[in-house]
Amino acid sequence: MEGRRLRRYRRGHAHTLLPLRSSPPPPNKTLLCCYYDFKIYVFNDPLFRFGRKHATFLRLWFSIGVGFSLTALLLATLILLWHLFSGSKTLGSLGIFPSLSGLRTISLADAGLFVFSTLLSVSVHEFGHAVAAASSDGIKLEYIAVFIALLFPGALVALDYDLLQALPRFTALRIYCAGVWHNAVFCAVCGLILFLLPFILFPVYVHAESPLVLDVASSSPLYGVLSSGDVIVSLDGIHIHDEQDWRDMTALLGGKMLTNLSNSDYSKNFEAFGGRKGYCSPHSLFEEGMKIMCSYNQSTCSNELVAFESIDCYNSSKPKDMAGHDGLQNKVGSKTCLNAKEVVKLDKCGDGWIKATTNGTTCMCSQDESCLSPVQLPGLIWVEITYSRPYSSECLQLRRSSYSNLNNSDIVEQNCVGTFVFIGDVTSMVHTVQLTAYWPRWNSAFGAYLPKFLERCLICTFHVSLTLALLNSLPVYFLDGESILEVTLCDFTSLSPRRRKVLQICLFGGTSISILAFLRIFFFNFY
Repeated sequence: MEGRRLRRYRRGHAHTLLPLRSSPPPPNKTLLCCYYDFKIYVFNDPLFRFGRKHATFLRLWFSIGVGFSLTALLLATLILLWHLFSGSKTLGSLGIFPSLSGLRTISLADAGLFVFSTLLSVSVHEFGHAVAAASSDGIKLEYIAVFIALLFPGALVALDYDLLQALPRFTALRIYCAGVWHNAVFCAVCGLILFLLPFILFPVYVHAESPLVLDVASSSPLYGVLSSGDVIVSLDGIHIHDEQDWRDMTALLGGKMLTNLSNSDYSKNFEAFGGRKGYCSPHSLFEEGMKIMCSYNQSTCSNELVAFESIDCYNSSKPKDMAGHDGLQNKVGSKTCLNAKEVVKLDKCGDGWIKATTNGTTCMCSQDESCLSPVQLPGLIWVEITYSRPYSSECLQLRRSSYSNLNNSDIVEQNCVGTFVFIGDVTSMVHTVQLTAYWPRWNSAFGAYLPKFLERCLICTFHVSLTLALLNSLPVYFLDGESILEVTLCDFTSLSPRRRKVLQICLFGGTSISILAFLRIFFFNFY
């Protein structure tokens, strides 16, 4: 990800605090095979002055970071060992490295967002090292370098190795732990901003009222039905507040579809699908419908009509021997063709609807009505989707009428809010519609995408910064964990004669385990 973020710069000659003569700085650019860096010197003095000016507070700040980083080193090592030797397939179950999932389908915009988040997180990391060094004993930076190793961007700060070696151990730990500490704090800041985002954007955005459609893929079954700027109000009469509700409802409906499909009897005629979803149809409407012939794996209706069949409708408030008018209620399996746009306006019946019924009944039909359920092929599902177009002229007029009490408000509302029926696979539906929980109070094409962009930036930056903090907490060669472990082992005087050997064993073991763990993550996500 980042390489060695804190470079302990060793000079080729004895170093004095005040050099007798100045030497020219090293070149600004380094170009090697698969590695390119650019050295920056302009920030050396400003960072040094900032660190010296606030030295008292910063020493306390980075002392807290030492305790956090040592704890993180222990926990990160234990988590890595647990992941490698347990049955866990991915660290994503703990919320670690979640951005690895879906990299096979990463887009150019996602790649740009990842690079931006990486550079931002690395900058926060290196800022911690630089300020900690300046606030400790006035150690100046040699330079700041931005590099690309293979395809991964990163940065580092170069400090004088001899001065670092001469520092007290706890002071050196403050410098080495500053990067991990700043990445952890940056994660907390991103999480806090993400939590407060609805309140921050409240003056110009409505949040969690209903999800706004940003885009509908051309391959989506809803393409041409929903469009950018539409708001999804409900699924099967259940109000949808945000993207999570949309995913949860479609998952629930998909589960009902699979249950129905697994329990279907292919040796009989098609059963009403969707767990007996029905509509209370007047007997007159049923009689006017055209009767159809239904055979195995085939049913037909002409003139864009939909096949419905009469189902048994149980009502605990009525005796079971009571039949509807003309006995139509008991003619279970009688089929007819009706206009679905008119049927969905009727009252619902049956036990296939997610919304719970009252009084222990699944039949709300009167004696003059029959409960009709749509006939669908196995593997498909019937879903009512109610939507609105808040920026259309009809909806804008409806908002004004709510204040002026116009008599034609009902007519305007019919043109503002619509309902259609989706018949198909809900999985293909949910993943091809891009939604956001925010919609602007004023119509703005760019404004509709801004909250979604901010959310993605915060989430991606949180993940990258968390990854950097964990990586640098591990006892791995060329990362901050190596220096932290080395200085920590110096405090154990009993290990002094064998300190170097113990350090090398820990680093070799930590590096080997980390490589194995990350290879396992890589192959799990890509193969």
